[in-house]
Amino acid sequence: MKIITCINEMKEWSSQTFFKDKIIGFVPTMGSLHEGHLSLIKASIAECDATVVSIFVNPSQFNPNEDFNSYPRNIELDKKILHKIGIDVLFTPTQEDLYPNKYQTFVTVEKKTNYLCGASRSGFFRGVTTIVLKLFNIINPNIAYFGEKDWQQLEVVRTMTHDLNMNISIVGKPIVRDKDGLAMSSRNGYLSEEDRSKALSLSKALELAQNLVIKGERSAENIRTEIRKVIEQKQGTEIDYISVCDPESFTEQTEIYSKVLVALAVKVGNTRLIDNRIIGNA
Repeated sequence: MKIITCINEMKEWSSQTFFKDKIIGFVPTMGSLHEGHLSLIKASIAECDATVVSIFVNPSQFNPNEDFNSYPRNIELDKKILHKIGIDVLFTPTQEDLYPNKYQTFVTVEKKTNYLCGASRSGFFRGVTTIVLKLFNIINPNIAYFGEKDWQQLEVVRTMTHDLNMNISIVGKPIVRDKDGLAMSSRNGYLSEEDRSKALSLSKALELAQNLVIKGERSAENIRTEIRKVIEQKQGTEIDYISVCDPESFTEQTEIYSKVLVALAVKVGNTRLIDNRIIGNA
């Protein structure tokens, strides 16, 4: 495994690999790797000739009152995991290189970033699309892999690459869950044992929503109400949003007659968690 920190060196490696007619797979991460990340990396290794993983905790997607400074970081453990799994390159750029003094250029996807996490985290998606585009320009991958737990992020990145005519395939991979049903997340490490038990209400609520639709429920508002009941039964939870929406535009639905995204953002203790499930007929 080659470790690259310099942008120009990363560009040179990518250029040489490209001219060898090798397909480059790319998995962008903020580190503190878990099985969700590893599922993306394994997919890239299986499907591509070379795999690049980046680790960079991106300051531009955090608001001032969020957890940028305390976000889990364990670069040495991450290096050992990536070395063992067998990637080709680990790219670990510095904040100073990616956002030098007087940096002033950002990328914005409109409309679909006005909903869900975009509505409650001002500037979040501007930060995401900016760093992803910068990494795409540096690494020049053929395929990039993203997890479906961040469904809105996946769709926003797809929109950006399509709208900007980028020759990169965006591949989404299913949510990876612990045995108890909790969706894998680097922020799960914040949870106490008690909070983790409360956090299971998210996956249980999504399962309830799916079962209600299977049994014939078509009212999106009824689905939201039942989800709210499940989550609010647990003291110490604070709902940010419960959405029953179109999986691409994220506009809220009133009736469920086709495929919809049920998406949740809930604060458990001091930790904000998200989860989702596609339900209904395709």
